[in-house]
Amino acid sequence: MEICEITIRTSEKPTDAQIKKIQECFTEMPMAEILLGLNFAKNRWTAKDAGVLKVGRKSIINKEIHSVTSEQAQWRLKNWKMMIANYRKLGYSYPTISRIKKHFIELSKKRTR
Repeated sequence: MEICEITIRTSEKPTDAQIKKIQECFTEMPMAEILLGLNFAKNRWTAKDAGVLKVGRKSIINKEIHSVTSEQAQWRLKNWKMMIANYRKLGYSYPTISRIKKHFIELSKKRTR
């Protein structure tokens, strides 16, 4: 096995634990896999920095049901066809929309204080 040394410049000083983890990855993993992972991480970071990273389903649902009152949930359920059209315009999938509806049904049953 050929030993090669790589010098890296970073914007912040890594901790000893981080250096050890990087060294461990480079010794255990093939270079092709390391480059694939770095490329994925770079693309994800770029998308996150640009604000276009698509969030997961749970985040979408929490965003939609956050601070919705019982009355608002009832109104949304009464006008559900319009709500579906709006959610589809936002790019939500039907399983996500049905999960949102499920939460609205639960919210509509609760009494507001």
